[in-house]
Amino acid sequence: MTDRPVRPPRPQHVLEVTSSEWVTPHIVRLRATAADLSAFRESPYTDRYVKITFVKPELGLEPPYDLPALRETLAPEDLPVTRTYTIREVTDRDLAIDFVVHGDEGLAAPWAARAVPGDRLVVSSPGGGYAPDSSADWHLLAGDDSALPAIAAALEALAPDATGTAFIEVQGPDDELPLTAPGGVDVVWLHRGEAVPGTSSVLVDAVATWAPRDGRGHVFAHGEREAMKGLRDVVFGRWGLARDQVSLSGYWAYGRTEDRFQAEKREPIGQII
Repeated sequence: MTDRPVRPPRPQHVLEVTSSEWVTPHIVRLRATAADLSAFRESPYTDRYVKITFVKPELGLEPPYDLPALRETLAPEDLPVTRTYTIREVTDRDLAIDFVVHGDEGLAAPWAARAVPGDRLVVSSPGGGYAPDSSADWHLLAGDDSALPAIAAALEALAPDATGTAFIEVQGPDDELPLTAPGGVDVVWLHRGEAVPGTSSVLVDAVATWAPRDGRGHVFAHGEREAMKGLRDVVFGRWGLARDQVSLSGYWAYGRTEDRFQAEKREPIGQII
């Protein structure tokens, strides 16, 4: 049996937080800068994401971190941990990352809620896999709060004459953000109300009642894993779209830490397509 090849780690970038802004009651936007942001500006994807590395401050570790070496020398409870976040935008001066915050739940979001200018942010070079297909006759974008940065970036990248719909699930009206979209693309906000994130069916229900336009479509659907499984059944099972017409992925899973969620991607429960 051949061992699976080990992917080399993406280069690390040490950024400095320059500002913090609550853009909705549940989203804090951090802007951060570095001497060289070319790796982020040159990414062709609108869903470009980074792995943020967190270490215990009391260990006194200085970035960039030699992660393989740290895995050999640190106790398991002291190992660095990573969290995945989509970049909202990149300018010549800085990049912005939006963090969905629900109290003290999780690791990255509480850190972001307390971050101040001067704090350091250690991120990988960007990954990604989606950009709107300019040859498509229609577009469908669907996701929850976690996918909002990628959907917003995709809307901004669409051609002026693009047509389609974006369905975005948030808690309520106060969580809606101003978005820039072509005139032919409808932006539909879906409110889950007091339902716990990851337990509402509003996103799947809305897409299931939507009628695809004529011609060849292009779909971006990212968010909570079980909701994405529901959308999988719609876009592939009901609409009969081909794999190359759809970018479908779970960004997180209800009731799972990110570490467990990432591990389950190799198990049947974590398989979406």
